[in-house]
Amino acid sequence: MLDSRPYFFAPDTLSMLRRIAKKLGLSKKRKTSGPHIVPPGSHPIEPADLSRAASEVVSGLEQAGYKAYVVGGCVRDLMLGLKPKDFDVATDATPEQAKVVFRRAQIIGRRFRIVHVRFGREVIEVTTFRAHHTSSPGNDKNLSRQSKEGMLLRDNVFGSIDEDASRRDFSVNAMYYHPTDNTIYDYADGLKDLEQKTLRIIGDAATRYREDPVRMLRAARFAAKLDFELDAKTFAPIAECAPLLGDISSARLFDESLKLLMSGAALATYEQLRQLSLFAELFPQTAPLLDDDFYQKLISQAMRNTDARINNRQRVTPAFIYAALLWPALIEQRKHYTDKGDSPLYALQQAGSDAIQQQIKRTAIPRRFTTMMKEIWELQARLNRRNGQNAERVFSHPRFRAAYDFLLLREQAGEQTQGLGEWWTLYQEVDEDEREAMVAALPRPKSGNKRRRSRRKPKADHAS
Repeated sequence: MLDSRPYFFAPDTLSMLRRIAKKLGLSKKRKTSGPHIVPPGSHPIEPADLSRAASEVVSGLEQAGYKAYVVGGCVRDLMLGLKPKDFDVATDATPEQAKVVFRRAQIIGRRFRIVHVRFGREVIEVTTFRAHHTSSPGNDKNLSRQSKEGMLLRDNVFGSIDEDASRRDFSVNAMYYHPTDNTIYDYADGLKDLEQKTLRIIGDAATRYREDPVRMLRAARFAAKLDFELDAKTFAPIAECAPLLGDISSARLFDESLKLLMSGAALATYEQLRQLSLFAELFPQTAPLLDDDFYQKLISQAMRNTDARINNRQRVTPAFIYAALLWPALIEQRKHYTDKGDSPLYALQQAGSDAIQQQIKRTAIPRRFTTMMKEIWELQARLNRRNGQNAERVFSHPRFRAAYDFLLLREQAGEQTQGLGEWWTLYQEVDEDEREAMVAALPRPKSGNKRRRSRRKPKADHAS
């Protein structure tokens, strides 16, 4: 299982981390508040490991007189021998000052103002060192604001690198790499936690989750992605704090759901979400149905298939993942319509619309995906109707391949379809004449009690 994950790192990486920890004395209790400094040659990162864009952002800021470091998940991944998905830079320049340095830069966000610097297709995210809200002079609500529950509504109080490190979420993300002198600055014993494969939140866990409940989802994602164990204090308050995700916008939760399920470790992440009582906060319709063995197998298999496609560099669409995640809710809701006497297709369509309308209250699925989800679902009914020209019409449908894959998913989860998946697999492999023969060999559909048209009797001649 672990060996198939794209993020699982080799044992020699752990050996290297243990050597660094021993050399720096990280196994001992820290006596100073400053960072552990890991000099060149004592860590595996080289300036050439950074993208050209990241290097140019750091050098551009330094040439303008500011301090700049590569920071966060990209440093963590490079330490683990992984290829970072993107690079982030932290600086003492304010967003306005950083924007002036680069021609193609844009300030985004209000709650958390950052600068996006574009180099071709690559975007480098530049953040200003953050400070604690108690460091904010005055009561400027554009800089600092919290809800009564403690959630950060504005977080634009700027400070030093030491303060910024204490504001980071997890210790393994609080390492700053300075490519100019090839040195790592570790402020929260992140190296020690990397060596011990531990995910530990910085500060009081419950407070940090109240500040931003999405940190709980990040904990689940990183633990699954890296195969790390959550530190006991990091784990303890999650179940109690999980309902706080209801205060997060549905648009942000949709974006977070894609990070959770499309990172190449969807199955492990799904299992983490359930273990941490977070899955029900994202998918409240589906969670109560997972005691059903078929539904559980279907979603686990969907996650497994998603990981396999991503690992093979095949395309994955959120529509398919969401279609699988909401299928249990659709099936249960469909019974409501069929019990009223509605046709199977109408019941399926209505149940699908109901499931989507409920889900977008929690995760704002864009219309382009909900449209595709409905087509995948509706084609499940049409795949069984193959007589006459029906098979060819279904086969030529733009969503046929996704619907076919969904049919196979249902079969993999244990649903009995009387060989429907095998039939459609063969149909795609043979030529047109053989397809016609396959259709002709199908049993004729039952005609049922069709009403016969009554012929009009000719009007009788009436004698005048």
